[in-house]
Amino acid sequence: MRIIGGRIGGLRLNPPTNLPVRPTTDIAKEALFNILQNRLEFDGLNCLDLFAGTGNISFELASREVKQVDSIDLHFKCVQYITETAKKMKLEQIKARKADVFKFISSCKNTYDLIFADPPYDIPKLPQLPKLIFEHNLLNNNGLLIVEHPSTRQMENHPNFIETRKYGYSSFSFYSNPL
Repeated sequence: MRIIGGRIGGLRLNPPTNLPVRPTTDIAKEALFNILQNRLEFDGLNCLDLFAGTGNISFELASREVKQVDSIDLHFKCVQYITETAKKMKLEQIKARKADVFKFISSCKNTYDLIFADPPYDIPKLPQLPKLIFEHNLLNNNGLLIVEHPSTRQMENHPNFIETRKYGYSSFSFYSNPL
């Protein structure tokens, strides 16, 4: 696992092998950030990384100088790894929190310019994620929500859906909150 671009681009991350995660592959992450590079100005964005796991996406965003990244994961060891690694790399804009993502969504008072969600592929609530995020107004106007999911799962059934990009077994579905 490596940071693709930004201030610490090229840096390899070595998370503990005992974390309960399935990190986004470097190939899929590189493709995703190529898309984002053409759609967003990273500088100054408030970001949310749901089901953060190893913090792979959080570190990539912070490396590209976003203003803030809230990294949410249920597992203490994941939160601990993200916090310790962010501190070592001097990425102060990353704030990792241990929380159930669905409870966090329903109680969150912040809004974000970019939300990335990479839930376990087998969770039953996966198709409801976009609906919940929009119902709780977590995405700013002109904001972007990206949900990583298995390519076999259809995620187009939401009025804010834009497109899906497929990378082997994994796909990214994009949603926006227009003005």
